[in-house]
Amino acid sequence: MNAKELREKTPDQLREDLTQLKKEAFNLRFQQATGQMEATARMRTVRRDVARVNTVLNEKAAAAAE
Repeated sequence: MNAKELREKTPDQLREDLTQLKKEAFNLRFQQATGQMEATARMRTVRRDVARVNTVLNEKAAAAAE
């Protein structure tokens, strides 16, 4: 997921993506705690995707406030 794709989405779509990513992050943390995790690099990408979505949401909110 890159920022250019995210900027084309509506805020509602971004919030849905954010909830899905947070659920995935929770599941990955749960897998790590129980020792079942295989794709450790996925945690990093999910965490960065969450940050990207939050950044784009904040940009859209700032643009709407102007």
